[in-house]
Amino acid sequence: MATSEIPISKTIGKVRPHQTQNEGLVFEKSSPGKKAYKLAPLDVPEVDAAALLGDAHRKASGLLPELSEIEIIRHFTRLSTWNYAIDLGMYPLGSCTMKYNPRVNEFVSRIEGLAEAHPYRPESLAQGVLEIIDLLQRCLIDITGMDTITLQPAAGAHGEFTGILLVRAWHESKGNARRKIIIPDSAHGTNPATAAICGYQVENLKSNAEGGIDLEALTRQVDEDTAALMLTNPSTLGVFENEIHKIADILHAKGALLYMDGANMNALVGKVRPGDFGVDVMHLNLHKTFSTPHGGGGPGSGPVACKKFLEPFLPTPVLTKEKDGKLHWEYNRPQSVGRVRAFYGNTGMFIRALAYILANGPDGLRQTTEDAVLNANYIRKNLEDLYELPYKTPSMHEVVFSDKRQAAKGVKTGDIAKRLIDYGFHPYTVSFPLIVHGALMIEPTESESLEELDLFIDAMRSIAKEVDESPDLVKTAPHSTRVSRLDEVQAARKPILRWRPSQ
Repeated sequence: MATSEIPISKTIGKVRPHQTQNEGLVFEKSSPGKKAYKLAPLDVPEVDAAALLGDAHRKASGLLPELSEIEIIRHFTRLSTWNYAIDLGMYPLGSCTMKYNPRVNEFVSRIEGLAEAHPYRPESLAQGVLEIIDLLQRCLIDITGMDTITLQPAAGAHGEFTGILLVRAWHESKGNARRKIIIPDSAHGTNPATAAICGYQVENLKSNAEGGIDLEALTRQVDEDTAALMLTNPSTLGVFENEIHKIADILHAKGALLYMDGANMNALVGKVRPGDFGVDVMHLNLHKTFSTPHGGGGPGSGPVACKKFLEPFLPTPVLTKEKDGKLHWEYNRPQSVGRVRAFYGNTGMFIRALAYILANGPDGLRQTTEDAVLNANYIRKNLEDLYELPYKTPSMHEVVFSDKRQAAKGVKTGDIAKRLIDYGFHPYTVSFPLIVHGALMIEPTESESLEELDLFIDAMRSIAKEVDESPDLVKTAPHSTRVSRLDEVQAARKPILRWRPSQ
């Protein structure tokens, strides 16, 4: 493949002939008098809207675009082709686990009795939905090896918040909430934010040369004022903590708890259970590990599982089963941290996740884990001769390279990511984790075939060659998109969020 050649089979859409690459598009197509509809003649008596509505009556018509129906249809259809999606190709965002969402999940979630169920309908009329929630809870408890769970949190970070509230409530019940939480430098960025929001002082713990927890440093740092260690396992480096039992023992010896960020459970499901290696409380991401929709600001779901001693502090209400087998919500929980979510959580996500779990079964879930790890290591093996591998520790579900070799030619990880767009792929996670300077964080998940992985590897190898032969080509990418590089700082600080009529 020539260094400047873009695989046409992987190129998403083409610029229309009248559009130049850097010209952008003129979104203002409105013309006075154009209409996309024609209403039938009025067949009821006309009323005085002003008299009927009073002050609520609008004096002037809204400033809305005036377009024909075909122009509206083409506008939204065209926009749909400009966005990247997992349905189009690999989404290699590291630590985000952007896997395929099976269509059967969507079908099941749209069954009339489930899709139209009001969240506050009487329990006697909601036993089917409650059975789904109960079964999902039991499945997740079995998968994690924990004792109990709440499905209320609406996302992973919200699950972290809920889990640390449980930690705080338990310590308070012992007479001392404690003051600090220890967080490794390889953790997800939401971990320190969660600890701070819950009122704790954050203490950083540096990783050792293998990218794991330094046991001696941890032993020195943990004391009677430590509430918990928030551990991402596998870490954002894709490294599994092989001495997790010893980590748990060090914490428990000082009365501290082990919180596990379960966002990377896609590397563990069906193989090991956090509850079996000393974890006291953890969250899951249904939108990552269990294939419910991910992105766009939600809806997500971040269940929190914990050991029995933390059960009294779970958010209310708690789903319980009566002697006659009926399910009901229990509100009388005097030690509860209280409600953390309106209604009972994102029920539509529960349905999708349960469909995924039941469709795969134990063997299928184990296979997805094995395939995710295999795919990540296949990419690692095929790129490690061209991209710097800062940690030689075995990779789990994701691999983290650095731009060290390319940076010598003035090309950074962000440049490589933008050039990858020209090859038809969504960029990987750029510059994270922070402990790897110029990080390229890649997670293929189990969704990708050998053919797709090879296309991605070919693209990354071609880009590495371009860096050597014509670095400016990479530094000015992307070249195939409708707009070139954006001013990302200004886009973040001065976003244009709504349509305005031209003056």
